[in-house]
Amino acid sequence: MTVHSKAEVVSFEDEPLMLVDSSDTIVGVLDKAACHDGSGKLHRAFSLFIFNSRGELLIQQRARNKRLWPGYWSNSCCSHPRQGEQTSAAARRRLREELGQQAELSFVYKFEYRAEFEDLGTEHELCWVFVGTTDDPPVVNREEVEEIRWVLPDVLDAEMAAEPARFTPWFKLEWSALRQQHAQAMPTIG
Repeated sequence: MTVHSKAEVVSFEDEPLMLVDSSDTIVGVLDKAACHDGSGKLHRAFSLFIFNSRGELLIQQRARNKRLWPGYWSNSCCSHPRQGEQTSAAARRRLREELGQQAELSFVYKFEYRAEFEDLGTEHELCWVFVGTTDDPPVVNREEVEEIRWVLPDVLDAEMAAEPARFTPWFKLEWSALRQQHAQAMPTIG
């Protein structure tokens, strides 16, 4: 597969993110770096699972310059809505910025998690999970993404079972929930 790419900085340590409580009510604003410092501050985030018409999921290896989980395999795209930005609009924006794709996104569920990465910081997020389908060829933003690949769900299940340490913690949680509780949200092969 030929992968087209670009390099554009689209994520900034000083961008204002929305602090939320466990009910997802906005309680303040804090820059991205501070949200991830120490034990982390609970903030709103989103994760996208993009499938093609063959039922394959697009997964990405995070860029090596990432502060948290660099070089780990993760879901298609994930990020944060910025202050005043609707989560669904932020998800569409980030899909274009990271992968050069457009897709009709369907909200599936949201959940809270916390994961520490060595002594470099913590993700503490109230994460909205979306699923979409597109056959747009990806245009990879090398500032964000090291590699991409399309993988069938059963193959991904086997890889995660065999080598769980290669994948981001949120990806493993979200994929398990999609497979076990939200299978109807995933496209069928066709």
